[in-house]
Amino acid sequence: MSKLTKEDIKLRNKITQRFVNLRRATGLSQSEFAKMHDVDRQQINRWESFKTERGVTIYTIMRFCSFLNISLKEFFDDSIFED
Repeated sequence: MSKLTKEDIKLRNKITQRFVNLRRATGLSQSEFAKMHDVDRQQINRWESFKTERGVTIYTIMRFCSFLNISLKEFFDDSIFED
């Protein structure tokens, strides 16, 4: 795996923050969210981790969107992605 560029890291962090913001908007903790969607809490924690070298895949983002009943467009249509 090649090393992430500064731009890659910025995008990864924005996606991670979007996960955190959307999950928090549900009013659920990581544990509650995981239980509601039959996902391991540690998986949610990994999705929301800023420390991991790897980002999430588009398939993970799609899965997360399905939990919230939003589209990929809605996920990425947020001011956090504006530069």
